[in-house]
Amino acid sequence: MSWRKDHGRPERGYHHGNLKEALLQAALGLIAEKGAAGFTFADAARSAGVSPAAPYRHFRDRDELLSSIAQRGFEQFEAVLTKAWDDGRPDTVSAFERVGRAYLAFARNQPAYYSAMFESGVPIGVNPMLSAASERAFGIIRAAAERLAALTPPGVARPPALMMALHIWSMSHGIASLFGRGDAARRKLPMSAEDLLEAGVLIYLRGLGFPTERRPPETGAPAQPPPGPWGHKSAT
Repeated sequence: MSWRKDHGRPERGYHHGNLKEALLQAALGLIAEKGAAGFTFADAARSAGVSPAAPYRHFRDRDELLSSIAQRGFEQFEAVLTKAWDDGRPDTVSAFERVGRAYLAFARNQPAYYSAMFESGVPIGVNPMLSAASERAFGIIRAAAERLAALTPPGVARPPALMMALHIWSMSHGIASLFGRGDAARRKLPMSAEDLLEAGVLIYLRGLGFPTERRPPETGAPAQPPPGPWGHKSAT
């Protein structure tokens, strides 16, 4: 599906039912097609079917347009991660793995937003709303890391929870950027990006001495199959 307007549609000057939203959607389409750095402010206006001067009614410049897209992306990202985390239910490790899968799924399913969020080059600090949205999204990963830190066995040294969150975020972001976005030129893997991320997180946690076993099933619940080679349950 393309977000772009028909190329043959004439420009309509300043008269537009929802100019701001039309510009955001046009820019999303251009990002998906050309990347976050591959279009100009005038290109966004042309794609939305308005005059080159019309976007200035809502955005100071192209960076402000990209900043608004990135903010919306982080808001959606936060919602996706929050749902995946589900306050650590049914157990911390399983919930944390869901967050990782949700991270990769967002990068794969929303590549234009993901590019605006992480590849546009727009400084987060220049837009307080963008900065707050970014911090809220990262806050889900940090909260999960703090919950993991609480599982540390007595006497086992561990890095601070914030450092753990940064380590795991870096791993998730790297795998999403290199392998998890469906790019045609990406390196082929003998496993899915989700399996790669899960294996990396489990190795990281085990290296720090964290227990990574799932909570045992409740009495009367069917026994769970043993984990496969990458921590997944084996097929029955």
